[in-house]
Amino acid sequence: MPRPFAAGPGMRAGPFHTGTQVINKLYDSVESAMADIHDGATILIGGFGLAGMPAELIDALIAQGARDLTIVNNNAGNGDTGLAALLKAKRVRKIICSFPRQADSYVFDSLFHAGEIELELVPQGNLAERIRAAGAGIGGFFTRTAYGTPLAEGKETRIIDGQGYVFEKPIHADFALIKAETADRWGNLVYRKTARNFGPIMAMAAKCPIVQVSNVVELGELDPEHIITPGLFVKRVVKVASAAKPASAA
Repeated sequence: MPRPFAAGPGMRAGPFHTGTQVINKLYDSVESAMADIHDGATILIGGFGLAGMPAELIDALIAQGARDLTIVNNNAGNGDTGLAALLKAKRVRKIICSFPRQADSYVFDSLFHAGEIELELVPQGNLAERIRAAGAGIGGFFTRTAYGTPLAEGKETRIIDGQGYVFEKPIHADFALIKAETADRWGNLVYRKTARNFGPIMAMAAKCPIVQVSNVVELGELDPEHIITPGLFVKRVVKVASAAKPASAA
């Protein structure tokens, strides 16, 4: 006879069949999915500018109150919302990114010039590969990018086949905040066009990837050929109705 099992906080309980616990990674609210993010955590946040930015999860992180965070993102925030709002709330100690300054990055600019936030600038390809290396279990890699520049200072360098290379270490994280389009209760993910960007590699590099989606479907409804991130790399999924974007958006 099936008997119930105790689900995690905010998790929808499922049946416990003989010798097999049913996998259910769906959470009822962003608040419950984010509740255990701790002070001092390193957090990967998906998005390329506004495309694929998990805005609702970031808002929940601001409300949750964790401080002294290290944030890894391609950018350093746009305007006053999303990541910029997290910076403005002064919850971030350090940001690791490849493109910190643009026309509307005034929140970051103000904090940086006031000495209130630390910046680690990483070329975009190196940033992606450092995150991917963490998820793939790679201890580091040599790259020609940034050799001979200030970004290589303090790092190991080598000459390989007559070319200069810099050793880069993987970027591991405690949590990842990711936006996808559709998921099932196992955590299998499908993204929407360019909103995918850093999502798949961030899911692999974090101890606890948390994903907001617009749609949740039954097991078997996702075409296996369309699944980009297997549920193996996802810990929590929460449906956010407002995460849907117009057809014209990325």
